[in-house]
Amino acid sequence: MLGFLQGFSYGLFMTCLPWLLVGLANPRLAVPLASPNRWQVIARYCLLFPFVSVLLWLTSLWGGFSPSLLGWLTGLGAIAVSLPLERRLRGWWARRGERRRQAQLAREAERQRAEQERNAYESGVAVLDPARPPADADDLVRALCTAKQRLLDVHRPDLAIQADRLFSRYRHVMSVLGGRFEPGELAFERSRGLVSEVCLGAVDNLTSMASQASGVVGVDEAFVRRRLAKEAQLSVEERVALKRRLELLESTERRLKQLAARNESALTVLDDTAVAMARIETQRPQASRGTDQALEELRRFVDRAERYGRNAE
Repeated sequence: MLGFLQGFSYGLFMTCLPWLLVGLANPRLAVPLASPNRWQVIARYCLLFPFVSVLLWLTSLWGGFSPSLLGWLTGLGAIAVSLPLERRLRGWWARRGERRRQAQLAREAERQRAEQERNAYESGVAVLDPARPPADADDLVRALCTAKQRLLDVHRPDLAIQADRLFSRYRHVMSVLGGRFEPGELAFERSRGLVSEVCLGAVDNLTSMASQASGVVGVDEAFVRRRLAKEAQLSVEERVALKRRLELLESTERRLKQLAARNESALTVLDDTAVAMARIETQRPQASRGTDQALEELRRFVDRAERYGRNAE
């Protein structure tokens, strides 16, 4: 065994120089990293492997100076065999980390969605369940459910909450209209049509938001920024590609904010409609005279009642 180690140390030490020259010419051939550089090649074949070979040689001195041929041949091929194995191991580790990161992002998105739904319940906003629409859902409400599901599929619960807010405003406005007009009245039908048009426009915005968010759902902004932070280790091509990804993310986010602002305008219009409709009095007053007149006559009656009491004494 010690003879094998001694032969292995000789073979390993002899291959350091050839691999160093290969790595200096093309670092990707000698270093199993995604983006290696020449400094990593020098550290690997001038420091790491020579240190390992010397350490093995010193350990094998207890067995005398009898290196084995098998150990020498194994040392010659050790680096050539270890490089693809290390690449596979690093790839497996990176995929494992990516799966864990995706699972963590999914858990975080689920937590945010649950928190937003809880906040929505606390603030009086009705929460739509795309899998179980309301029993009395019309075409507009079903379209809101579909748009919300698409936003959730692209991991944007922060945008999907707008579907819940639109549903709440729509239901509230329709309730106010139903309390002010009869279903067959022309004013009711006209108002309902306009409200539906506004809400359908907002649904189109939600659908567009989901489509645009799906285009960059596979781009990890945190990873891109981490890579750009190590600019000294990047090649020109990789740096340009990473910056292009970041520009795509930023432009998509700007477009999503514009569409979200349009939906906020639609929500404001629905609120204005509900307030304006609530001010309309369509029922006949119950009192036969004005409130101010009734109050004045009640005061006079109280004064006369007090005089009646003093006269009786």
